[in-house]
Amino acid sequence: MSKKQYDDDDGRVIANMDVDGMPWYLRRAYRRREQPAQTEELELSRSERFALIRGVLSAALLIFAVFALGFLAVILLMLWRIG
Repeated sequence: MSKKQYDDDDGRVIANMDVDGMPWYLRRAYRRREQPAQTEELELSRSERFALIRGVLSAALLIFAVFALGFLAVILLMLWRIG
């Protein structure tokens, strides 16, 4: 299927109709995407690695605690309203 040729078409784009998330936009964006730059690996010592793991786990536990307390508060409010 070839594109129609119009006599008054000068090739300018008046309104860009590309919508993020649409299939034709994703294919074109995928083709234009450049190769990611090579990243260097981090050289961490044993103590730095454990400190990093401890920080990640503490952040995850904090998030879990907030959700658990919220869930507990909802349950307690539901029980309080029944009784």
